[in-house]
Amino acid sequence: MHHDNNELRFDGRTVLVVGGSSGIGNGIAQAFRARGATVHVWGTRASAADYLASDGSDLEGLHYQQVDVSSADAVAAARLPQALDVLVQAQGIVEYRRAEFQPATFRRVVDLNLNSVLQCAERCHPLLKAAGGSMIIVSSVSAYKGAIGNPAYAASKAGAVSLTRSLGAAWSSDGIRVNGIAPGLVDTKLTRVTTGHPERLAATLQRIPAGRIGQPADMANVALFLASPLASYVVGHTIPVDGGLTA
Repeated sequence: MHHDNNELRFDGRTVLVVGGSSGIGNGIAQAFRARGATVHVWGTRASAADYLASDGSDLEGLHYQQVDVSSADAVAAARLPQALDVLVQAQGIVEYRRAEFQPATFRRVVDLNLNSVLQCAERCHPLLKAAGGSMIIVSSVSAYKGAIGNPAYAASKAGAVSLTRSLGAAWSSDGIRVNGIAPGLVDTKLTRVTTGHPERLAATLQRIPAGRIGQPADMANVALFLASPLASYVVGHTIPVDGGLTA
């Protein structure tokens, strides 16, 4: 059967990537733009000019809006596009040096990594329903195992995987497909604590069957699939994209 890859084109489609200003979200945003979509991104800094290429941010051709999704008021007040076909939720924070064991920090991490996902989803639901669109929630392989130093991050990401199941089931009757991606170790600002230390990196690479760390583009390719008609019968699932780390 001949395919000309039109299933992976997004011409005439509008995409919003929460957390699309850097890291995995930025890679996903640029991948949709490269395939014809109009792409809006929400980030925490005042303007697109405040993101540095040296941090792996490329805001070229993306429509930027400052929206701190940890604030319920900010999400409620944010401008939405007139139409929306794909919502990608890639917001996320992690706190190191055992800070997540402090209740206030635990709450702050869970609030951004889990609670804001539901609020952004609900805010965009009418547009996604009108478009017969899809939503992609970026969680983490930390959802599937204990994290010695990061109980809030792991718990919030496990919550995001569960939320993907629930919203997948709940929104299917609205014609919206909800799925997720669970990245393994991906080369971003967030993971420099590992990737910036040769001995830590070497130890981690030994546990990854693919023999390399992931790139934002590896995550973006799976997001493109999930948002495309090729995934029309995939509902409520989170795909680990981890080079076999959790296999």
